[in-house]
Amino acid sequence: MEEKKTFDKNSIIGFALIGLILIGVMYMNPNEDVVPEQDNTKQVETNSSTNPVSTSNRTPETSPQKGIASNLQDSVNSELAKRDYGAFAYSALQDFAKDDAVTTIENEVIKLEISNKGGQIVEAKMKQFDTYKGDPVYLIKDGNADFNIEFETNDGRVINTRDLYFEPNLTTENGNQVLTMRAKVSDLEFLEFYYGLESEDYMMNFGIRSQGLNSVISSDQANLSWEVKVLRKAKSISYENRYTEIVYLYEDGKDDYTGQGDEAIEEDESIDWIAFKQHFFTSILLTDTPFQKGKMTSRNLVQDEQIDTLYTKNFLAEVPLKLNNGEFSESMNWYHGPSDFDVLSSYERKLDEIVPLGWGLFGWINRYVFIPFFGFLSSNLPSYGLAIIVMTIVVRIVLSPITYKSYVSQAKMKVLKPEINEINEKFKDNAMKKQQETMKLYSKTGVSPLAGCIPALLQIPVFYALFQFFPSAFDLRQKGFLWADDLSSYDVIFEWDAYIPLVSWAYGNHVSLFPILASIAIFFYTQMTAGQNMQQASQPGMPNMKVIMYFAPLVMLVFFNNYASGLSLYYFISNLITIGIMLVIKHVIIDDKKILAKIEEKKKKPKKKKGKIGQKFQQIMEQAAEQQKKKQEDKK
Repeated sequence: MEEKKTFDKNSIIGFALIGLILIGVMYMNPNEDVVPEQDNTKQVETNSSTNPVSTSNRTPETSPQKGIASNLQDSVNSELAKRDYGAFAYSALQDFAKDDAVTTIENEVIKLEISNKGGQIVEAKMKQFDTYKGDPVYLIKDGNADFNIEFETNDGRVINTRDLYFEPNLTTENGNQVLTMRAKVSDLEFLEFYYGLESEDYMMNFGIRSQGLNSVISSDQANLSWEVKVLRKAKSISYENRYTEIVYLYEDGKDDYTGQGDEAIEEDESIDWIAFKQHFFTSILLTDTPFQKGKMTSRNLVQDEQIDTLYTKNFLAEVPLKLNNGEFSESMNWYHGPSDFDVLSSYERKLDEIVPLGWGLFGWINRYVFIPFFGFLSSNLPSYGLAIIVMTIVVRIVLSPITYKSYVSQAKMKVLKPEINEINEKFKDNAMKKQQETMKLYSKTGVSPLAGCIPALLQIPVFYALFQFFPSAFDLRQKGFLWADDLSSYDVIFEWDAYIPLVSWAYGNHVSLFPILASIAIFFYTQMTAGQNMQQASQPGMPNMKVIMYFAPLVMLVFFNNYASGLSLYYFISNLITIGIMLVIKHVIIDDKKILAKIEEKKKKPKKKKGKIGQKFQQIMEQAAEQQKKKQEDKK
């Protein structure tokens, strides 16, 4: 509680008068009343045993002096309350003014405890979910959250609601629990927080209103702040932290987020809701009337995974509240629950934007294809692991025509390899001429080295969408398959406690089997595809396929060791199926002799006249060749 002045003139006079009264009371009390405690006790015990009747009929000691002392104590308490709480001293003097007093409201899915001190939620427990250790999931617990409204009163004080005492009143309306918390100036003047919880719902109605405070509050605006230190809930704190951020909706439907980093600050206007998102759970403050503006701050609390094991990030949201004629009147909602796409989208307030499905086309594929399809599979198959395998098979079958096109292009390049090698050898000292002759060969045979890349590019939206889908799929949380006990986290076949420099930082203190299997599958897949096209590595501008062949599996092995085992399972099965499809194409469908025959036939056909773009490109190539030739002659 902040004050602009500690004591005013009236307070000083009041304390002076109280001091004079105390001196007077001490002077009027006779000295013989002051008896050693031990002697007095013995005397009472004796009287009780010898004359119990007279003892029971004794008139209680309610001397005028004690009455004065009681009134004096009340006056002192009143003055102290006025000093500390200003106009809200009335609440501080009531029986409900206790720091540890809480009121519980709950339904089938959530339990909330609201404190008399501050009128805010001090505990939010998910009743149907546990952490990786088997403990209940708490979004708010042990002082990790703070909700406060700051405003100024006419006596120059800055009031913070976190310091005030609120009177609870719990009722039931139409089967729903309703709790009102009132910080009182008097019986008819108060600031009220309203909590309304319906059955089987994570969303709670929340309101801020006041009555009779227009003569107390001096400003036309208050400042709301909401802060949470996010509790760890997953096995890998770094992986969980990667998906922990503030997400908010602003300006009629736009969404944004703070992202990662040691500290991230975002400021925007017309805020509809603010979500403190964790990996699989989230707390959201929604408002019916958009906040005029808002400032969102995210601070990373995990600097060392060996030490920082309790919290992931610290979130702070600050928004102004506009008062109406000196009174509060805000209609809001609280959501404390899972970051489940189906649950969030059911509220029809764009809360599903909290789930990171990817932007643009990637998000569209997840939203309208993979989420419904996976939901159908998981509800009709005995395990989520089987649902992943079946979905992977279907995806690979759908994409098999693209795989076929890519492989045919690679087969054509394989057939042309002897001629390309001949060109490379013939013009090994003239890179420009070598490039020209190679392009002529491609043009004559109708083969393009990029033809195999285009089908691969067409698959990127699907692969990236699935890369976003599996880590965000709430249904995979704590669902086991084979040796993996949780498909939303990494699987473990071996682990150790000791911190190994670089290894623990990059790889972790465990070994996951699914990433190893996926890495082996990727290695054989890249070996098959790169082997078909290895000659491209010698072409100017072409990537070194040998490097890619070993780099991709290594990335999978290290990078995915801490990722969701469901994602690694998908990549393992996907590459196995792709290898199988390619083997069928190679040994059953495609005949290298027929491809060579078609290429030779293509060479014999008259060359089509190039279009304007082709002619321009040819002209540029010829000019470049002339310049290269001239430079070589000048050197001689």
